[in-house]
Amino acid sequence: MKKLYGRSLLHWFDYTPEEINILLSLSHKVKREYHQGKRPQRFRGQSIALLFEKRSTRTRCAFETAFGEEGGHPVFLSTADIQLGGKETIEDTARVLGRMFDAIEFRGFAQSTVETLAKYSGVPVFNGLTDTFHPTQALADIMTIQENFDSLEGKIVAYIGDGRNNVATSLMIICAKLGIECRIISPESLQPAKELLDQIQACCNTKTVVSSDISASQGADVFYTDVWVSMGEEEKSKERLELLRPYQINQEMMSRYGKAESIFLHCLPAVVGQEVSKDVYEGPQSKIWDQAENRKHSIKAIMLAAMRGKA
Repeated sequence: MKKLYGRSLLHWFDYTPEEINILLSLSHKVKREYHQGKRPQRFRGQSIALLFEKRSTRTRCAFETAFGEEGGHPVFLSTADIQLGGKETIEDTARVLGRMFDAIEFRGFAQSTVETLAKYSGVPVFNGLTDTFHPTQALADIMTIQENFDSLEGKIVAYIGDGRNNVATSLMIICAKLGIECRIISPESLQPAKELLDQIQACCNTKTVVSSDISASQGADVFYTDVWVSMGEEEKSKERLELLRPYQINQEMMSRYGKAESIFLHCLPAVVGQEVSKDVYEGPQSKIWDQAENRKHSIKAIMLAAMRGKA
């Protein structure tokens, strides 16, 4: 655990499979503690700055409750509250917050912002989402998959929809690190960039399958999707809906290409009737509420490893 102490989480490229598995094991441990009613107060006397440029339900609630119930003091700061990138440079904000807080979480637009915070603050910085990556979501995803299957070995994750958004990108990376076969099924115009695929293969020696054909989901253990129109792209709604309509995850698709034990995941919020049909969303194969809860436990694990160096 010492190797994770003081570490920022900006994306999963910087973490080894061993380190990711340490975080997964800790995630399951703190979830068990939570459901047993244990509150060890491991963040007592510590504080974290939660910087939000974008609205959030799961990320904000996960960081606040995970930190607060362990005795720490989370401080929510929106762009309406501080001078982030306004009258004050991001570098200077990082320096100030690093003198006052034990860690920083950032959820916003540019990946360069969270990287600048990490470079200049001197404390661990956690990426709660940028336009490029969503690493805390990916850890909760893998945690949920582990809860439903005995082993990750040989598992196939089919991500269907917008294959170049932050959720798909982080899912590809963490799957490649852990040896999980990830299949991105998207229209050609929404497939991940070749540079990203090359980077994944170079660091993991694992090839991510990319296809525009729905049948590429054949045999998948996990069917995963996200909204068709990401935050900040609302002007493309009509175009996206027309382009992605054939990529809706519905019961017909899961029955045809999946297995009896296949599960459905969604990072939420969802637009039911667009990227997923109601029968799948509300059906027995849907594990989305476990997945949402696991954001809290996996985020707690990330913070414990970086801020305490132990569970």
